[in-house]
Formats: sequence, structure tokens, C-alpha cells
Amino acid sequence: MTKQELKNLVIKAIDENKEEILIAGREIYQNPELGFKEFKTTETIATFLEKLGIETEKNIAVTGCKGTIKGKEKGLNIAILGELDSVSCTDHCDSLDNGAVHACGHNIQIAGMLGAALGLTKSGVMKELVGEVTILGTPAEEFIELEYRASLKTKNKLKYYGGKQELIYKGYFDDVDMAMMFHSLDMGTSKALVGPVSNGFIGKQIKFIGKESHAGSAPHEGINALNAAMLSINNIHAQRETFKDTDRVRVHPIITKGGDIVNSVPADVRMESYVRARTIEGMLDSNKKVDRAIKAGAMAVGADVEIVSIPGYLPILRTLKLDEVFAENLRDLGLKNDEIVQGGDFTGSFDFGDVSHLMPTLHPMIGGITGNLHTREYKIVDEELAYLIPAKAMALSVIDLLFDNGKIGNEILEKFEPKMSKKEYLEFMEQRDKMELFKGNI
Repeated sequence: MTKQELKNLVIKAIDENKEEILIAGREIYQNPELGFKEFKTTETIATFLEKLGIETEKNIAVTGCKGTIKGKEKGLNIAILGELDSVSCTDHCDSLDNGAVHACGHNIQIAGMLGAALGLTKSGVMKELVGEVTILGTPAEEFIELEYRASLKTKNKLKYYGGKQELIYKGYFDDVDMAMMFHSLDMGTSKALVGPVSNGFIGKQIKFIGKESHAGSAPHEGINALNAAMLSINNIHAQRETFKDTDRVRVHPIITKGGDIVNSVPADVRMESYVRARTIEGMLDSNKKVDRAIKAGAMAVGADVEIVSIPGYLPILRTLKLDEVFAENLRDLGLKNDEIVQGGDFTGSFDFGDVSHLMPTLHPMIGGITGNLHTREYKIVDEELAYLIPAKAMALSVIDLLFDNGKIGNEILEKFEPKMSKKEYLEFMEQRDKMELFKGNI
């Protein structure tokens, strides 16, 4: 069969079964779960895949699942990913009592991933292709609820706080040659964006340790940990002019505990922060300055401070040829050139960036929603564009990569130079994972 004939079969299969795909996306939207708690979502994905005849391994990293669609013989292994977790946005009209809501479009990703899997299996095209497709439902992309994740780490249930980091560590990408997924975005008058770049970050958990005393009658006997935290935040602000514009640095601390009771000098104050930058070098430089600012705040009032640095995510890197393949399939599906934005600059972070340092990756942004991500304004407005177009485009891109004994896929792989080996990546992560106790009462 010709490549176009295979593509036509995939499009037909998705169109004939589109209601199944939409129902899966809606069901996951109605049952949002936060990171490493996505047990119901994992079951939804596994059930869908198993109905397609895809054997599925569940709870691969606390939650999450993996299935494999085999071609007519061994070849390249292309992973299609979708993220399971929701965010917390208590002001969103669809949020649950704990604030959980799919206001970042991960339910759309899952539906798109499942739609691509459906198209590739029900069409029968894989028996014409050399290679295989791994379907990976990945947990915990949102870097939140750090104390909960720390408890899982203490129980040896996970090593890293991000789902893809954990899957890399556990070997689930070892046999994968390239990976693809998409993210939802309010595209305005456009419909898709191909080739975004993003910031990486280092996570911070900070505990200021002071000395309690009666705030009214004996404040002089205490050491005010809240003042140490406030000074630290001001010190971080004073560093901002030292950050290079090209590094796109973002530091945004929050105080998660400001004290115990109002009439006692705060002795236990907690803070969390990300230190984001466009490059690894920028991340390390700005993180050093933030640590210095935190220590200075503690020293100013004579407090101690415990700084826990957590390996966050790496910046997303582009694979231009994969971007071109995907964009061409979007055009074949009816999107016009002026509806496809080429390149995008995002100062947020995605754990898919870690994968992009190891192998060729594709991470476009697709419309069909309105409102900013993670906010009360987020809303799905075009299910066809949000769910079905990316499902088709990813499946068609798989055909491009695996057709003719994987000619295009192998050409991409041969030209790709990874920024890190898995060994180097894990060593980098270990170096970022540390705790320091600074004694400021000197």
C-alpha cells in the first residue's frame, strides 16, 4: 500500500470511532486527579487500550501505564505520550472539593494519545510498517504537592518528583527511539503551534528555623523565622537585575507556612519556589544566587535555614525535522499555513524537556480551548480541533516515520546528537538533589 493509502485508513478509523475518543476525554475531565494519585485515570487508559487488543502494564511509576503496538517486524520504537494529572484551581467552575481540575488540558492529551492508538490499530496499518509504537500514560507532570511526593520518596515508592523523570530512571524509555506528544493552548485566531522552546527549573523547599517566644511580652527573646523569609524574598528581588535577559530567568517563591499562632514569634516558616531559566547554565547560576539570598535573610536575624533543592525539569529542545513532519500532516488535515505558528517561546516548564535531551522529540501546541492554562477562564470550546486533529496528526506522523522500513525516522535518528546519555542525565539529577542546613546564628 502507498503511504497515502495508509494515512487514509487511519483518518477513516478515527472518524468512524471519534465518539469513543471524545467520551474518553470527557470522562477523564470529569474525574481529575492530582499527580501520583491518578489511579482512576490509569484504569480508564488501560481499559481503552485493552479493548484495542493492546496488552497494558499498569502503575509503572506509582500510577501510569504502558502499552505497545507492534508492526510487521522490529524497527524504530516511537512513543506517544499523554499526561494523566490535573492541576489545582479552586476557582474553576469544574474543580472538585480539593481543587483538582483539568485546566491544563491533560485530559485532551490522553484522548489524543488514545485516538492515535485507535487509528493505528483499528485501521490495520501497523502490519504494513516496520517498527512499533509505545503508548505511555505518564503521571505527575505538574510539579505540585511536594510534601506528598516527598512522602512517597521516603517510602521508596519513587525517586523523582516528575513522572517522566521517574520513567526515565526506571528504564521505560530505554527501548524508545523518539517520542511525541502535544499540549493544549489558547491559540486565538490560529489553530496550532509547532516547535516551542521552554524553560527548565530547579525546585526549592525552604524551612526557616527560628526561636519561639511570646510575641507581646518577650519578642526580644525570639528569633523571627518569618522575618528571615521576608528578607530572603526581598534579597531574591535584588538579584533580578543580575539575571541575563537571554536566560529568561523566573523565580517565584511562595510562603506555605507563616507561623503557628499570632501571639508567638514564628519559629517554623516554610517556603517553596521554582528557579527557572532557558538553559541549564542559567538554571545553575540563578539557583546559586537564590541560595545565597536565602542564607543572607536567615543570617540577618540569626535564624537557621534548611534548603532542599529538587531536580526540576530541563528546557525543551526542538527536533526540526519532526516539527516539519507534524506541520505537513496538519496541513494535509486542512489547517492553513497562517493557522500554524512556527516556533514559540514559553517560560513555563514541561518534564518532556528531560526526554528531549535524550532523544528526538515532538511537542506541538494545539488549540480548541480558550483562557489561560491553570486559571478559572480555561475552557474547551472545539473538541474536533482539541482532541481529533492531534490524534490524527500524530498517527499520520508515525506512518511517515515508519514507512519504507523507517526511512525518515532513521534519517532523523542518525542526525540526532543527544545532549545527554541516560547515565549523564541521572548523574546530573543526582547532583541537583541535595539538602543543606545553613546556620545563620553566628
